[in-house]
Amino acid sequence: MQEQQELKRGLKSRHLTMISLGGAIGTGLFLASGGAIHTAGPGGALLAYAIIGVMVYFLMTSLAELAAYMPEAGSFSTYASRFVDPSFGFALGWNYWYNWAITIAAELSAGALIMKFWFPNSSSILWSALFLLIMFGLNYLSVKGFGESEFWFSLIKVVTVIIFLVIGIMMIFGIFNNEAPGFKNFTLDDGPIHGGFFTVLGIFMAAGFSFQGTELLGVAAGESEDPEKTVPRAVKQVFWRILLFYILAIFVIGMLIPYTADSLASDDVRVSPFTLIFERAGLAFAASAINAVILTAVLSAGNSGMYASTRMLWNLAKDGKAPRFLAKVNKRGVPVNALIATALVGTLAFGASFFGDGAVYTWLLNASGMSGFIAWLGIAISHYRFRRAFVAQGHDLSELPYHAKLFPFGPIFAFILCAVVILGQNYSAFMGDSIDWYGVLVSYIGLPLFLIVWLGYKWTKKSKLIPLKECQVTVKKYE
Repeated sequence: MQEQQELKRGLKSRHLTMISLGGAIGTGLFLASGGAIHTAGPGGALLAYAIIGVMVYFLMTSLAELAAYMPEAGSFSTYASRFVDPSFGFALGWNYWYNWAITIAAELSAGALIMKFWFPNSSSILWSALFLLIMFGLNYLSVKGFGESEFWFSLIKVVTVIIFLVIGIMMIFGIFNNEAPGFKNFTLDDGPIHGGFFTVLGIFMAAGFSFQGTELLGVAAGESEDPEKTVPRAVKQVFWRILLFYILAIFVIGMLIPYTADSLASDDVRVSPFTLIFERAGLAFAASAINAVILTAVLSAGNSGMYASTRMLWNLAKDGKAPRFLAKVNKRGVPVNALIATALVGTLAFGASFFGDGAVYTWLLNASGMSGFIAWLGIAISHYRFRRAFVAQGHDLSELPYHAKLFPFGPIFAFILCAVVILGQNYSAFMGDSIDWYGVLVSYIGLPLFLIVWLGYKWTKKSKLIPLKECQVTVKKYE
């Protein structure tokens, strides 16, 4: 009996919301937010996260317009192939697959380090193998199994943030420690914005990395029930919750902990701003509790990475842009061969961290660091071209189940800001007496790799920019 070649629509609205929400709430909030405040002051961190948050909102609405009308597991890779150039879609697809496959390896390493908090003499490889099996198993079961696990992983993180915000706000008003700090920590030294424009620019990158994962919504739309309704609903809920969580959390931390405190710059869970504030509130188990939540965030990121990269690889294979055997789907609607290939690449990358001094692994991670921003650029370009092609071919906007707000400002603003972040990735390497070429190479290696894949496919396949009148904007209705 021949096996089907299509995915199953097993994701409900609550799954979609939590997948996208969980993608953005992770170590960026629990650990890196402290570093952002330490670097740019509470005002600088708030400004950077707010600006990046607005950009992410426009990207999400662009993606929602595309995904509600044309739900595809290949998401922005498919959209770029149809509305820009097949070579651009090819490069975006492989770029995104690589980004998440390497992220799996990073999360396996992080998971093992977190377990050392409780079991200092245990084997890192043992924990990483266990976490890999969990991630693989949850994705192997069915898309509903993945959606359900991600729902609960994300719920743990969301509840933690809400408890933190409630306790933090009570402490600001002096309820826990009988001392209301007022704005004295905000205006410390040269606060609230410490270091001027360039430090805020540096935080743009940190904020961007923190928000990455929101675009998982576009990939998951290809397996969601009734995407015309569930995708716009998820976008509306996700954006405001993420912005509220990040902005309020940074405000609370900035009010209660002096931004000059060295502890904010540390990645140690024992001095995570969340741990410090819970401890000040008299919760002695804070470090263990936050460590457990960070472990959940790591497993969630790895789980989502396994899902996103598998679906992208399956879609590339289905479109003839990856080996055909990777397009095979089992009776539960899971692309098993793509899942196995992705897990193997993640494992090999993780194994590279044990050889030499981990230099190979560091380079792999650096190459993937820019991939999320490149994917966002692709979304902005694809949406801009789609809307123009849609109108050029005589279609009415009333045919779209969801309209992105403020077109064309949204995708243009997102494109410009993403380009600024990509090009300013390591601006300090150019600021000294001489250029730090090693720093430039480490920071920007993802960009030439993307260009090589894009232009290489373009040259071999002789693909061209698709005229607006020829873009494939009509869709076959899903079942």
